[in-house]
Amino acid sequence: MQKEKVIIIGSGPAGLTAALYTARAMLNPLVIAGTQIGGQIAITGEVENYPGFWSPDHTPTGPELVEVMQKQAEHFGARLEYDEVVAVDFQQRPFHIKTYGKEFLADSVIVTAGASPTKLQVPGEEEYTGRGVSYCGTCDGFFFRGKDVVVVGGGDSAMEEGIFLTKFANKVEVIHRRDELRAGAILQKRAFANEKISFIWDSVVEEVVGNGVVQGVKVKNVKTGESRQLKTDGVFIFIGHYPNSQFLVGQLAMDEEGYVITDERYRTSVPGIFAAGEIQDPHFRQITTSVGQGAGAGMELEKWLAQQE
Repeated sequence: MQKEKVIIIGSGPAGLTAALYTARAMLNPLVIAGTQIGGQIAITGEVENYPGFWSPDHTPTGPELVEVMQKQAEHFGARLEYDEVVAVDFQQRPFHIKTYGKEFLADSVIVTAGASPTKLQVPGEEEYTGRGVSYCGTCDGFFFRGKDVVVVGGGDSAMEEGIFLTKFANKVEVIHRRDELRAGAILQKRAFANEKISFIWDSVVEEVVGNGVVQGVKVKNVKTGESRQLKTDGVFIFIGHYPNSQFLVGQLAMDEEGYVITDERYRTSVPGIFAAGEIQDPHFRQITTSVGQGAGAGMELEKWLAQQE
């Protein structure tokens, strides 16, 4: 069984920053990266609000930021394992971590497993996922060139992805259950000004319909109760996220929604286990805040290990 001083679970901005800080502290961290390095940022299009990388000539993409973060962490000695954690035992040290391919022992752990898109849980959604239903405009927008799509949601992600999809689609209809958006003011202004974007207010998707591929959605007005079918070629869903904490049940204290509970120093309920990023942050959910949390967790882990030794 492979023994490590520091294991970081997850490779999003929090995980890669924690890897950078612990690597520079000469702790030789191992990052269990999951199936996709970078987490959600890896499927994000243009990133305008990450300090220090933007210029008038170029707005960086999520994958570009991930590449730089990875190279920087590896430069200082972080190692990446492309596997996914399926179970942990944090009841005694060294901590036991099991992936699909290996088993590890660790003196200390930083959990940065992030979050995943919330699904509508309506008929047809699962059936047509990958055949017209998507949770990533950046990944799949190219396949909808010259077609009509709907975006479900009213927050920042929905507006960012909706605006991005206008690069490819003929028309983007935003379906939102309220009569006003939750997105930030700048994103709202851009969306309302975009001629390709229109809005269906006070409405929810009841069903995704099709024949082999998506052909439409059934939409219900929550105020009038009236339902109708809307023709579309694609359904892009951005209604929130849930923490990837299923493998931590019974191991760490979590809130009702499954977010890991940490104190102001990113310490969990188990000494030696820290958490950072969206696995413990249901509020901010930004690249910048995740980076700060990862840095904090890395610094606190270093101090904790020094005290143990």
